[in-house]
Amino acid sequence: MTVDKDLAALAQAHGVAIEYWDQTKVHHVVEGAVVREVLSALGVDAATPESCRRELKELSDAKWQRMVPPIVVVRQQADTNSDPWDTWVHAVHDASVRVWVDLEDGTRRFDVVRIRERGTHGEIHGQRISEFVYRLPHDLPLGWHRLVAETSGEQGSCPLVVAPTRLNLPASIDRRRGWGIATQLYSVRSRKSWGIGDLADLADMASFFGRDLGADYVLVNPLHAGSPTPPMEPSPYLPVSRRFANPLYIRVEEIPEFAYLEPTDRERIEAIRKPLYEADLTSDLIDRDTSWAAKRLALELVYQVPLTQGRKSEFRDYLAQQDQGLTDFATWCALAEEYGRKWNEWPLALQDPRSPAVAEESIRLAYRIEFHRWLQWVLDGQMASAQNAARESGMSLGVMHDLAVGVHQFGAESWSEADVMARGVTVGAPPDAFNQVGQDWSQPPRRPDKLAEAGYAPYRDMLRTLLRHSGGLRIDHVLGLFRLWWIPEGLPPGSGTYVRYDHQAMVDILVLEAHRAGAVVVGEDLGTVEPWVQDFLAERGILGTSILWFERNDDGPLPVNTWRENTMASVTVHDLPPTAGYIAGDHVKLRHELGLLTTSVEEEEAHHQLEIAQWRELLESSGLMRPGSSEAEMVIALHRLLTRTPAKLLNVSLADLVGERRTQNQPGTNKEYPNWRIPLCGPDGKPVLLEDFPQLPNVLLLLQALGGSAGVSRAVK
Repeated sequence: MTVDKDLAALAQAHGVAIEYWDQTKVHHVVEGAVVREVLSALGVDAATPESCRRELKELSDAKWQRMVPPIVVVRQQADTNSDPWDTWVHAVHDASVRVWVDLEDGTRRFDVVRIRERGTHGEIHGQRISEFVYRLPHDLPLGWHRLVAETSGEQGSCPLVVAPTRLNLPASIDRRRGWGIATQLYSVRSRKSWGIGDLADLADMASFFGRDLGADYVLVNPLHAGSPTPPMEPSPYLPVSRRFANPLYIRVEEIPEFAYLEPTDRERIEAIRKPLYEADLTSDLIDRDTSWAAKRLALELVYQVPLTQGRKSEFRDYLAQQDQGLTDFATWCALAEEYGRKWNEWPLALQDPRSPAVAEESIRLAYRIEFHRWLQWVLDGQMASAQNAARESGMSLGVMHDLAVGVHQFGAESWSEADVMARGVTVGAPPDAFNQVGQDWSQPPRRPDKLAEAGYAPYRDMLRTLLRHSGGLRIDHVLGLFRLWWIPEGLPPGSGTYVRYDHQAMVDILVLEAHRAGAVVVGEDLGTVEPWVQDFLAERGILGTSILWFERNDDGPLPVNTWRENTMASVTVHDLPPTAGYIAGDHVKLRHELGLLTTSVEEEEAHHQLEIAQWRELLESSGLMRPGSSEAEMVIALHRLLTRTPAKLLNVSLADLVGERRTQNQPGTNKEYPNWRIPLCGPDGKPVLLEDFPQLPNVLLLLQALGGSAGVSRAVK
């Protein structure tokens, strides 16, 4: 044991793990130095036993000095026999206390009842403080309210969140199994794309799969914002902001003001987009910087076209809805154009978003700030159009967006939320079977204590924006709502530890916001998962994730009837090769070439061949495939196997539909592999455009394999 009792007590008080069990059930004890570094990132001095004891006392005192909790989150009660909603209020022992609830509709409830006194803390500032337990009315409506306490002329308040007990699936999906397509949107181009897939392409793709093939949804990669200046980060999972979107996905010609451009401006736009049209016809890697440079010039021309009175009103309404968060983001963008895309390299006075220097620069850069706010409004409109096209095509859900686990450590979100972000640590994952040296995602985590003190407002606002025009939300590494793997700066990925979050509050807020949006939530719950986590999410109505290749144990593939029901099931995922490539063992060869294996390549290949042989045996014994079937036939058979699982949603990769073999992302690499830059191509390596989809034989063959879905059965009749 390398952690003494004082350090252990302090770590426990702050949710920092001193031990954990990995994916293979091996027990690990965390080094004391790692625990101290992580506590330091939480603003806690754990250098000595004395400092640990002092910090524990200060933590206790700080709680007693609060009149009310930072936030109260409860679940809606079915009836008066449900568990009561109790919360605490701290006040001077003999003082008179008045407590009420301000509802979000503007009304007020005074039927908050004191139940008992639950002890005292002694004296703070010469006064004896007691903790009183109050019972909230059982029939409060869903929503964001405020709990208010008043005593001796002082008032304290905090958010009071009432969430649904469970997030119910839409009736159309609950009655039958649904299915959909997963795609990396930037890779899916048409003959009108600017070198990269965009929101107009998404609308067309959703309409095709919905109208012609009966799909229920299309799942896209995170569309989060990237840097406004080159180089633009290729990974959609390392954005500068998760609340706002990347203008790279705008289709310029679909902005209403485009129709009113001067002829000379139209000619300029035609000249800059022509080379990008030609790039769509090649298999060259996606070049975000070239596409963005061209789009930005075009967007700046369109921005100069005056808005009609109606469009001005719509823009004003959007700005009011997005409030300070949008202004902060746009300010960061304008400053990044002036001083570079990493705020830690800006003049020191500009590194604080609330500094007088930033206020002065905001006046000077007002035009650019307004331009970046306008870009987000345009994006919002085109996202709404894509979702409308999806729903009008017959999709029961429409577009399903993806939420990344974190952001760039020197991007817009880490700048505007500096008071919530932890410093000196990054987020990642401990070693597991597919990433044997662990992963460092180079993203700063939000501090659980500061997030609670902020009333989870940054988290809530992010969810609201993502759910604004979607029928579903996939949450990458949903385990991050429970705990995150924090890695102190300078240490390898495996030398970290877990930090816990208030999962009850995080999940309840997620359920409330998804309920209000009428959306499905899918959590990517793979990796090192505590057994109870998946059960907890299922009870709340959040679907898990089942990847066929991972549904196995030491003896081989799991029987399909033992797979979880409340999941979205697929054969592959973007961090693995498309199914044909996986069958061929492309991932083993690639990891060997990149030095990512901790065992010999011969051992890995032998293990992979055994794995594929076991899947072949299962498919043949189930009557889904003949002995000696080809690789292509096995791809179809594996998708047929999905229909025999109890999974609520089925998912097929667009890469599998077109015959692509290359993986989009190889975890554990940065520049060693062209992650997130692979354009959609067929098995011959030639580009596949949206217009080609109806002529691809594999599309119907694979979707016929998913014939257990009512939508697919209807489509292929």
